Amino acid sequence: MKKRYYIMVLSLVSFIQLGYGQESPTTLENQLTQIIESSNRYQDYKVIKLSKLNMLQKNIADTVADYKATININQTRIGDLEATIDSLVQNEKTISADLALSKQKEDGMVVFGGIINKGTYQVIVWSVIGVLVLIVLILFFKFKSSNSITKEANIKLQETEAEFEAHRQKSLEREQQLRRKLQDEINKQKEG
Repeated sequence: MKKRYYIMVLSLVSFIQLGYGQESPTTLENQLTQIIESSNRYQDYKVIKLSKLNMLQKNIADTVADYKATININQTRIGDLEATIDSLVQNEKTISADLALSKQKEDGMVVFGGIINKGTYQVIVWSVIGVLVLIVLILFFKFKSSNSITKEANIKLQETEAEFEAHRQKSLEREQQLRRKLQDEINKQKEG
């Protein structure tokens, strides 16, 4: 029974030491070695003082408690670091989205609240300018055509007015001649 206890304690101490490393110069392994060396022999068995065994048990419990506290602290730190990493990842996503939007704005133009590629914007602007130039040319030629038609109409109007004036003059002269003839006839009949 004691042999089992001894093997179990030795295994536990080895496990703790392998799992967590050495704590100080007076490690559990050193304490166990001192207890074994200072214990008496009885045939194949070692007789260990109960006080030393209790002290070793207390030291093992303290070491395990320290390691558990260290594990808890490390888990808290890991949780904090994971939260920080999540925050940094979220910030990176936000910054990446802002960078993509900035690049899109740099490569484009904001028109009517929307972002249009600079090449598309230039095509639209030059198309509008081309359409406006075409409209101006059409209006210019229509104006020129209308202006020439108006000039021709004014010339014809002046010719017509001149003809009318000539005709009026001729009518006036004929009327005057007819009045003279009529007056001559009236005068001849009064005399005669």
